[in-house]
Amino acid sequence: MDFRHLGNSGLVVSEISYGNWITHGSQIEEDAAVACVRAALDEGITTFDTADVYAHGRAEEVLGTALKGERRDGLEIFSKVFWPMGSGKNDRGLSRKHIVRGVEDSLRRLGTDYLDLYQAHRFDYHTPLEETLRAFDDLVRQGKVCYIGVSEWRAEQIEQAVRLADEMGLDRIVSNQPQYNMLWRVIESEIVPVCEREGVGQIVWSPIAQGVLTGKYKPGQAAPEGSRAAHHSGGGHLLGNVEDRELLRRVQKLEPLAEETGLNTAQMAVAWVLQNSNVSSAIIGASRPEQVHDNARAAGTRLDAELLRRVDEVLGDAVHRDPALTVSPAERP
Repeated sequence: MDFRHLGNSGLVVSEISYGNWITHGSQIEEDAAVACVRAALDEGITTFDTADVYAHGRAEEVLGTALKGERRDGLEIFSKVFWPMGSGKNDRGLSRKHIVRGVEDSLRRLGTDYLDLYQAHRFDYHTPLEETLRAFDDLVRQGKVCYIGVSEWRAEQIEQAVRLADEMGLDRIVSNQPQYNMLWRVIESEIVPVCEREGVGQIVWSPIAQGVLTGKYKPGQAAPEGSRAAHHSGGGHLLGNVEDRELLRRVQKLEPLAEETGLNTAQMAVAWVLQNSNVSSAIIGASRPEQVHDNARAAGTRLDAELLRRVDEVLGDAVHRDPALTVSPAERP
């Protein structure tokens, strides 16, 4: 496993992170989830990403169980706060009340006394940013959180957060967690330049586009049994891609390019996001341990410029680049 700094911070993270969105606590049984975490540890992965809202807290509990007994200082455990965790008006968003309650609940479920990174899961238009940043900074000073980050924030929101933190003498955010892969490149034109300038690193999710970039979905064929698209929680965006025959035909053409590198298509997709120097880590998920072992091979792989050009040629106008596609809900959910 190779390692990188998280943005300009002193925190070192594994190039491949293990995340448990969708799978833990909902799509696979706990024994299988624990086996996937053990596989990640076997591969040298030290960075684990979750969120309170995943399976409504159950994902954090499963991850905490799976990591129990591991040396805590040898791990980087990340979680997030924003989405509803109850029916009350204050059980959501980035108010001080919800952040303080959220971190306590996450720590309890994970079975740890601190988080290495605590992230604002979306931007909250209904809480003053000063309140949110001060609440996060207080958690750092209390030792409950080491670093703070955001997820799916737009370039101007990240810029504003950095400026306010400097003006108020607060800890800066060190990371952003966006969706990023060969097909979804909306961070490249605006977010990455701002983050490079401000020392904010990307921890990217969905590097294989929820399985679409594995090549396992064939044009005109039913989704393989047991795949995410075949499962009811696969999601509308994923299902839309799986039903796009032209997109799937393009993805099939990536296979010979991957073979030239000695990788399979999924491994090349993970390696592709790691070519971006602003990416600190790529999050992989899995329902089986062999998927973890397979995708971890992407760590340390360098793809040459000619291969990257040919990937662009194959995918063509199937790539999404519009920065306006990075969104947070206008109203609290």
